[in-house]
Amino acid sequence: MGKNLKEAMKMLEDSQRKAEEENGKKITGDIPGPLQGSGQDMVSILQLVQNLMHGDEDEEPQSTRIQNIGEQGHIALLGHSLGAYISTLDKEKLRKLTTRILSDTTLWLCRIFRYENGCAYFHEEEREGLAKICRLAIHSRYEDFVVDGFNVLYNKKPVIYLSAAARPGLGQYLCNQLGLPFPCLCRVPCNTMFGSQHQMDVAFLEKLIKDDIDRGKLPLLLVANAGTAAVGHTDKIGRLKELCEQYGIWLHVEGVNLATLALGYVSSSVLAATKCDSMTLTPGPWLGLPAVPAVTLYKHDDPALTLVAGLTSNKPADKLRALPLWLSLQYLGLDGIVERIKHACQLSQRLQESLKKVNHIKILVEDELSSPVVVFRFCQELPGSDPVLKAIPVPNMAPSVVGRERHSCDALNRWLGEQLKQLVPASGLTVMDLEVEGVCIRFSPLMTAAVSGTRGEDVDQLVSCVQSRLPVLTCTLQLREEFKQEVTATAGLLHIDDPNWPGIGVVRYEHANDDKSSLKLDPEGEKIHAGLLKKLNELESDLTFKMGPEYKSMKSCIYVGMASDDVDISELVETIAVTAREIEENSRLLENMTEVVRKGIQEAQVQLQKANEERLLEEGVLRQIPVVGSVLNWFSPVQASQKGRTFNLTAGSLESTEHTYVYKVQGTGVTPPQTPSGTRTKPRLPGQKPFKRSLRGSDALSETSSVSHIEDLENMEHPSGGPEQVALETSSPELHPGAPTPQDAEQPGALQNRTQSPEDDRPQVEEPDSLR
Repeated sequence: MGKNLKEAMKMLEDSQRKAEEENGKKITGDIPGPLQGSGQDMVSILQLVQNLMHGDEDEEPQSTRIQNIGEQGHIALLGHSLGAYISTLDKEKLRKLTTRILSDTTLWLCRIFRYENGCAYFHEEEREGLAKICRLAIHSRYEDFVVDGFNVLYNKKPVIYLSAAARPGLGQYLCNQLGLPFPCLCRVPCNTMFGSQHQMDVAFLEKLIKDDIDRGKLPLLLVANAGTAAVGHTDKIGRLKELCEQYGIWLHVEGVNLATLALGYVSSSVLAATKCDSMTLTPGPWLGLPAVPAVTLYKHDDPALTLVAGLTSNKPADKLRALPLWLSLQYLGLDGIVERIKHACQLSQRLQESLKKVNHIKILVEDELSSPVVVFRFCQELPGSDPVLKAIPVPNMAPSVVGRERHSCDALNRWLGEQLKQLVPASGLTVMDLEVEGVCIRFSPLMTAAVSGTRGEDVDQLVSCVQSRLPVLTCTLQLREEFKQEVTATAGLLHIDDPNWPGIGVVRYEHANDDKSSLKLDPEGEKIHAGLLKKLNELESDLTFKMGPEYKSMKSCIYVGMASDDVDISELVETIAVTAREIEENSRLLENMTEVVRKGIQEAQVQLQKANEERLLEEGVLRQIPVVGSVLNWFSPVQASQKGRTFNLTAGSLESTEHTYVYKVQGTGVTPPQTPSGTRTKPRLPGQKPFKRSLRGSDALSETSSVSHIEDLENMEHPSGGPEQVALETSSPELHPGAPTPQDAEQPGALQNRTQSPEDDRPQVEEPDSLR
């Protein structure tokens, strides 16, 4: 019994071991990638990371895989690696090192940007510093907030004031981070009568503050702009500071113009930001440093409140955020920092001065000497507009006129911005849509020049590209109204208003079965417009033609692109109408011919069946029997005529083949219908492209060459003895096509020679009485 028990236990252990091995193999097989086996060496792992970074060699060029960060960028990236190594030190050494790094970086930034006796908070998210400042302001104004919490805020609601030109989504972010309802936000409008359209209205702000105090609310914080996110305008920070001191409001300033505080000359409006309670700086884009945190400088004397608000921390890892910036500032030095910011401001001034000399370019600037942001747009009055109408203020103008001009200019400016971005990629241009001005082009070298490497030559190239595109823009804007009038006056064409299209216009051909009220797909119309687009592109003109996008309209359209000043709009519209009509007629002719052939085949089958039945009745039943029929046919052959049917495509009818077998001549049938004529285009000079205006009457014509070409064109337009004259002579009611002419009647042998000509097989026609 003991022996059997031991064997049983051994069998159980073996089975359990096998089951564990199988489970281990199953788990190993389920884990994909390099985790299988005993692990990878460092070289293999780095090779894997390199493959993941660069991908396939054929995807894109080597130069575009990684940003050209330069040596200062490598220093900043090295700070993150050093921070990880430094965090492995013992606590005492780590505390001393992080305190030194944080204090040095804070002191340097405060001295460079003229913010004396300030503290610094380093953060990855640019808006995070403002959220911490709001929390600090709440703890400072509400003494019982730590104990009572939301009840204190409910009894006296805080109010945060934001400019209407602030960054989109900033107020919503603050409410989400602080747990405040949206009514705690107050948007302050910008100036509408005096001053910039993007500056905060100080008088209206003071009225809002008084109203909130009367309602039992607490004005908490005001966010001012030293360079708005859109156009770089600076608020009147000096007056705002006085107003905040009067009502005990925390003043926070942010914007790209704060970078100019490092320069020797600073405008008074930006210099007033050094007296505010806090400001947010973004030195990474200004200096071209990747992975460098943003910095919020603030002034507060209570370290306990700053610790509660999250602006200070006892964790060494939080203090090590300043290490990349600490290394970068030492590498650049004060001269390098000032030189980069000064270079960006000089690029802006250079572009402003150049664009002032360019016609039809409007610059939106606040202060030409200090603003490092240039915003411009193409602007031109519509042709034929009344000068008195131009002097009328915009609110009194007709909404349709204002809207049409606004949409036209917006589309052209959007096209201009995309063209400039492709032609001068180092400029770092962006296209934006402003509420009042419309679509504009922004040049902000402080945010892009250090990374893109923008130079003065790039600015000059940008200006030359703007000047080269202006003739196309002005001409396209002038030809739009003419194109609309020509399309409206042409039968079969419909003008489509598409404000987002930067070209001459949009046209649609209305075919016979077009249902204007239906929003369903129109296969026939799409087929016609596809063929029309193909025909227009084959003309090899300077114009571009495209099909209408499906998301804009369910019906197909032809979009005509930008044009130069020598486009003949009447010829263009006529070509579109004639070509579309030809495509529709050819399509309809093919469909009709298909239907005629189908019906003819059915009719031929019926007639052939009747002919077989008649032949059976004529021959009799006995002739259908195999043996008897052959005997009867031998004694009495059947003289059966060959009967058949032929289908005339031109006439669309069935005809008997008896005439063909008897007279050995095939019937002529009916005269075929006239085929659609070709595209009626005006005669062009040698080398002249389609849709070009004629040079007739131009001062550039010479007396020898051009006039002779014009005379040749006139001869081509009015040829002698053309087809029209021949057609009129043959259709004269006095003469029959087969009768001789009066000259032939005077010659007696003329008629005889004509009748005896072997080439003329037509039957002879008796002479009319008038010729006898």
